[in-house]
Amino acid sequence: MHHYARDMTVSLRGLSTAVPATQLVQTDVQEVFGSQPGLSRLAQRIVSTSFGLSGIERRYTVLEELTLEGPPAEDPSFYDRASGLLLDPGTRLRNDVYAEHASRLYVEAGGAAIAAVPGIEAADVTHVITVSCTGFYAPGPDFVIARDLGLRAGVQRYHLGFMGCYASMPALRLATQLCQADPQAVVLVVSVELCTLHLRTSNDPDTIVATSLFGDGAGAGIVTARELEPGERGFALDAFATRTTPQGEGAMAWRIGDHGFEMVLSNAVPSLIGEHVTGAIEPLLESEPPLVDALRDGAVGGAIDHWAIHPGGRSILDHVESTLALSESQLVPARETLRDFGNMSSATVLFVLDRILRDPGAADGDRVAAMAFGPGLTVESALLTVRG
Repeated sequence: MHHYARDMTVSLRGLSTAVPATQLVQTDVQEVFGSQPGLSRLAQRIVSTSFGLSGIERRYTVLEELTLEGPPAEDPSFYDRASGLLLDPGTRLRNDVYAEHASRLYVEAGGAAIAAVPGIEAADVTHVITVSCTGFYAPGPDFVIARDLGLRAGVQRYHLGFMGCYASMPALRLATQLCQADPQAVVLVVSVELCTLHLRTSNDPDTIVATSLFGDGAGAGIVTARELEPGERGFALDAFATRTTPQGEGAMAWRIGDHGFEMVLSNAVPSLIGEHVTGAIEPLLESEPPLVDALRDGAVGGAIDHWAIHPGGRSILDHVESTLALSESQLVPARETLRDFGNMSSATVLFVLDRILRDPGAADGDRVAAMAFGPGLTVESALLTVRG
């Protein structure tokens, strides 16, 4: 351990988000999925319940042919509006669409993050970390960002691929460690997830729940030990922790099928997370004994002002809220993100953090706990402090 690293504050700055242009209204999507031929009665009921209770009003997609406005697509691959049928393209076509649209969103979100940080230019970026679990290509998004944003020739690039919904947290942790190892480092972190490319009609309850939840989006930020500029807002990145739950391995998975990536999302996930969330954030608070005591006394909601919880789904938020005895207002940033964007896998927690930072009620020095969940069943958490 380098001793100088302890006194150094590493910050998340220039937090930026982006979504594609096509909006999916939840009630419209429910109607489309509920009216597909071949659905059993039970499946129709599950569509109705999972969409109706999702807590989601709208989501976004890169698939313009999913819009219900304007002229229908002439040669659709995903949805034939004329017949009302959802189509079933192969993985190659889905992934080709990913490569095209993800590249654009990586550059858009990454460029926005650099532009949002005063005193930092593209030429200052030393490292790029890209995050995604919804598509693959090489040279990858890390390369595209370096090329299209004109980053320096020797910029170091890393891609955290196929980890799932929690992956932005290890990306921020890795970025923090890079800055602790090199105080001059300026790390650009960008997550892009195009979850809607993998939606499909099915009688399988897991698949139906996934269709009711997932949307497309991108989040980005700059991680650096450089001081914030006057008037700038950001987060100090104080601590990170990771835990996997026992018995959770089969509850959440993401596999590559012939017709896109296939989600396994057991209905046991919310209660598993609820059961293990206290133990999962305990190691995060170990460096600050008063916070550990507050957690054990059931008062951690009072000790930590803001909670950036990955809204994997409405019932996950309900379980975390009740287990940690958080107030309803502390869940507002997560619930509003879910309502306005759906679950955008790894990008989502960046949207929740962005919402907290934009809240006038978040004051300099306020503590923030961030938490995201994914396959493993993995709980990734971070402790942050509002700056500015």
